[in-house]
Amino acid sequence: MITSCKKHIFHLVVLLTLCTSAIFAQGTEQSTEAVLSEVADRLARRDFPAALALFDNLEPAQAEIPELLIIRASILNSMGRTAEARAIGNRIIARESNNTDALMIIADAAALEGNDRERRSTLDRIIRAEPNNVRALTDLGKIALSAGNLRNAAGHFDQALAADSNHGEALVGRAMVHRFSREPVLAERLLNRAVALYPTWASPLQERARLYRSGGFLNDALEDLEKAKALEPHNPWVAVDLGITLMELNRREEALEKFVHATAVDPNNFLALVYSAGLRGQLGDFEGAIRDYQALTRIRPDYYFAFEGLGMLQMRNGQWAEARDAFLEAYRQAPTEFAYALLATVNWMRAVNQTDPRRFLAQVLRTAPRDSIEHAMLRLFHDLSGDADVARRVENEPNLNTRSSMLFYLAHFYDIRGNTTLANRFFLMVRDLNRTGTLEWRLNEWIIEERGLTRPALAPDAESGERG
Repeated sequence: MITSCKKHIFHLVVLLTLCTSAIFAQGTEQSTEAVLSEVADRLARRDFPAALALFDNLEPAQAEIPELLIIRASILNSMGRTAEARAIGNRIIARESNNTDALMIIADAAALEGNDRERRSTLDRIIRAEPNNVRALTDLGKIALSAGNLRNAAGHFDQALAADSNHGEALVGRAMVHRFSREPVLAERLLNRAVALYPTWASPLQERARLYRSGGFLNDALEDLEKAKALEPHNPWVAVDLGITLMELNRREEALEKFVHATAVDPNNFLALVYSAGLRGQLGDFEGAIRDYQALTRIRPDYYFAFEGLGMLQMRNGQWAEARDAFLEAYRQAPTEFAYALLATVNWMRAVNQTDPRRFLAQVLRTAPRDSIEHAMLRLFHDLSGDADVARRVENEPNLNTRSSMLFYLAHFYDIRGNTTLANRFFLMVRDLNRTGTLEWRLNEWIIEERGLTRPALAPDAESGERG
């Protein structure tokens, strides 16, 4: 949680500066000034626990000054200790109902907890009390942007910039709206300004890199991202953007290093794991890809593509039962993707015996369109007969992607039934169709490689009759 909260350090430093000025204007003890100076030093080093511990050195009366309580609560939020931060915010609000700094503590806590409704309502309350509160306006702009409401986002960011034309996050947010609205010149203008105003802040550089990448200026994007990385070497999202840019430059090994770094910093970084798993598979690190897909299934069990990728690699390894379970889960989540049902069936038959998946297939057959070729193939695996009719139907299938996929399952049907020669012919026919975009293509290539099949595919002959 601490890593994900580091984005608040900019606000913390600003808040500390403003509050310290206000406190000193009231007249404070020299010891308080020294403590706050040390707090600022620890925050600059992002040592949140040490910064928080320094508050214990304050005199009790000084520690209860609202401005100091706000700083302490902000640090707690940055450490992910939102309940404690919220308690401080509520304590101040009980005395000063319209204290916008305390309300912002509540809004930040709600954001960290994923409570979007409370965050929005609290920000609205701040705006009612202080219509030109730049932070609240900017955060409302971010909420609208994340919801895809570009018009509302633009309105909030524009209002924030009207109140403070140099506000960094409002500049970046408005530039993002311009990027999504396909207004790159306007976006670049704002980002150039933000980069100039905040030379030690990575976010404007990172957003400008995304703008450049979207326009095809990959080397310019890479240059900005390297600068952002120098500023924030442990920012996982800078690493992810670096990885994506390097991938588009076809520098896959370097890209993988960036995604691995991102997951080392943030093991639950979903996007980094997706790219890492895919790249590991492309580069031949199949065990590493399996680990990444397994991590994806843990952190996002609703992402059925992770089960697809996991099942494919386990099938390649001959881990039939594990692959079956992965494809069954993928099919459970995507019940109209009958390829998952067929792949689960193939692995099920190889793991146990040929009749075990019949009950499962009977359930799938009730949902597959009766006139579809997928229904015919599912019926073949259920009945273990009728292959000649199915083979003729596959041969006459006009959609080449579908024909290629169905040939792959026919090959497995014959292989499981013991006719290796005919199975190999069908595997080679799949290769000849060269439908590289199909799910089955890569599985087929692994089989051909494993079996050393190099001869040209032959058209099926009389051997393709019934194989009871």
